[in-house]
Amino acid sequence: MPLSGLKVVDLTRIIAGPFCTQLLADMGAEVIKVEAPGKGDPTRQQGAVVDGVSFYFAQFNRNKASITADLHTDAGKAILAKLIEQADILVENYRPGVLAKMGFDQARLEALNSRLITCSVNGYGSSGPYADRPAFDFIGQAMSGFMSINGQADGEPLRAGPPISDLLAGLYAAFGVVTALLGRERSADRRGQRVEASLCNSLISTLAYFSAHYFATGEQPTRTGNDHPIVYPYGLFKAADGMIAVAPSNDIFVERFLEAIGLVSLLEEARFSTNETRLKHRDALRDLINARIAAHEVHHWILILNQAGVPAGRVQTLDEVFNDPQVLAQDMVLATRCGDVDVNVTGFPVKLSATPARLRRPPPILGEHTDDVLERLGFSAAEIGALHDAKVI
Repeated sequence: MPLSGLKVVDLTRIIAGPFCTQLLADMGAEVIKVEAPGKGDPTRQQGAVVDGVSFYFAQFNRNKASITADLHTDAGKAILAKLIEQADILVENYRPGVLAKMGFDQARLEALNSRLITCSVNGYGSSGPYADRPAFDFIGQAMSGFMSINGQADGEPLRAGPPISDLLAGLYAAFGVVTALLGRERSADRRGQRVEASLCNSLISTLAYFSAHYFATGEQPTRTGNDHPIVYPYGLFKAADGMIAVAPSNDIFVERFLEAIGLVSLLEEARFSTNETRLKHRDALRDLINARIAAHEVHHWILILNQAGVPAGRVQTLDEVFNDPQVLAQDMVLATRCGDVDVNVTGFPVKLSATPARLRRPPPILGEHTDDVLERLGFSAAEIGALHDAKVI
């Protein structure tokens, strides 16, 4: 696998950091998740818990080993130091400065391991007036501007359902780590570097045509709900038995769409002849399209529109998604176990032809691999027993 042989020390919890390290683990890296004794990652107690196993935790922690170590103690810090000495990558999502207060500032990390790539996932970045502020996904969505442009025009700003700033920050962090790895291997001194990804910056980078509009005009983009802000018709329409998403992104696809549903003559009307005029009269055009779409069920329109080359799809529930033949054909549902519990998790989104990601180990129970990892670090059986007795591990 592409990242086989690389060792990752994972000091992260909740979502953004664990998502980053899971992506690295999926591609072959050996990830050792360091958790607090008796508690572990807070997600172990959150979400749907079945027989003591959180499916929420399982979703972001497959392919990892779990050890426990109290990093507030000198003995726990000594374990961390040994892990760092042998690691390629350290990933943490403390607030900026916390790792340094624990005794592991950048100078100490470089002294322990000059090849180490250190990745920090945080709320706002490690510099600037907000660097010390705590942040979670909801705050990232609010502070990035994302929430202000999401929702109905006459409604409140709206958060995205999934924790999108967490997930994007984790994705960018993994991308940054792999980029830094390549940079290390190409450099003369083979030294590591520091990588950083933040919730707020990650969402700001994805504002797309909204930020482009603001930069071009100085105007605040308005919320348009399920309608596309700069193209119409593009959005949800009401069929006889449910909603259908249609995405004709330019004039060619608009013509195909309207022709497929028998309304191409509308393009001869001045109010619908160009995208600019359609945006001004979107309510009237929506009503006409809905009246036609309502005559048939969703599956009828999906077939017709896709045959016409118009992107269209059903608004599916999760039950429909995870039983969809396309989703199953793409192996986007993986069956595994966590302890004695059967667990389903989502599959690998990136497909490599020669060295694909694979499920090598299930989500770990808390501290499952502590003794094995410490033994490999050189701790004797007596030393490991003493650490257990002292409740360091």
